[in-house]
Amino acid sequence: MKAGSVAALTGATLVLIYTALISSADGITKLLAGGYAAPQLYAVSGGLVALFCVLANRARPVEGGLRTTRPYAMAIRSVATVVAGVSFFYAFRLLAFAEVFIFIGLMPIMSGLMSGPILRERVPMRVWAALAAGFVGVMCLFPEGVQAITLGHAVALLACFSGTLSMVMARYVGRYECNSLALVFFPNLTNMVVMAAILPFVFKPMPLTDLGLAVAYAALLFGARWLLVVALRLLPAYTATPLMNLQFVWMVLIGLVFFGEVPGSNVFLGAAIVVASGVYLVYEQFAGQKRREARIQNRAAAVMPPAE
Repeated sequence: MKAGSVAALTGATLVLIYTALISSADGITKLLAGGYAAPQLYAVSGGLVALFCVLANRARPVEGGLRTTRPYAMAIRSVATVVAGVSFFYAFRLLAFAEVFIFIGLMPIMSGLMSGPILRERVPMRVWAALAAGFVGVMCLFPEGVQAITLGHAVALLACFSGTLSMVMARYVGRYECNSLALVFFPNLTNMVVMAAILPFVFKPMPLTDLGLAVAYAALLFGARWLLVVALRLLPAYTATPLMNLQFVWMVLIGLVFFGEVPGSNVFLGAAIVVASGVYLVYEQFAGQKRREARIQNRAAAVMPPAE
């Protein structure tokens, strides 16, 4: 298998693992959102994830470590990550689990729009067609339609925008640096500092069970974000983000088991469309790589002198 195809397959696999981890973290967020303010969860989790990064770097140092050569891009990613985390926290409090998914599903569209001006990536028309199909599927996932816009929907839309910006900026920084831990460390350190400043005004004592959930959330978040940073180096943002829609399966299971939410048939129809769109984009990544390799081989053959 060609190096480009191996990279695409590895990136796709990492994204799939990411969906399982991040959906589990989202489930913990929904469990805790009803009883605590966002700073209480994110001050703890941000500090723990930052600590995990330091420990991982000490255990296996890499070139660059936790430093960055793109401070402004890293700052944008860090702020966007904080805004996305807080927005999703309150979106999960205000909306049903499956309802939030529509805004997660919008992220491929926003990613495609951002990839042009930020990453200078050309998005072919056939990919835009797949993204449009995915958007249609996402619209099917909205349990109650889009007529009644509430504060929860506005918060979820903000979460979608800022979360996509954070991921696109991670890919931008990843073009210049190979220290993926730094891309996890700085946003979570920012999270801890910002939330710790607000924490005294909203703090509530946490029993050991809830504290354990917060620690588990931090561990899941650390693993998910690290995998995502690596995956975004191997796949274009417009290919990686549709695969994240597969977390719908995990969200349905978590919503059913822990929150008693039973999606309707329209939800499963939308999921089928979204999954098909994601699979097509992965195929397009493989096919595009093969076309590029074939063109390179043809050019090489054209300039080589004929064998005597």
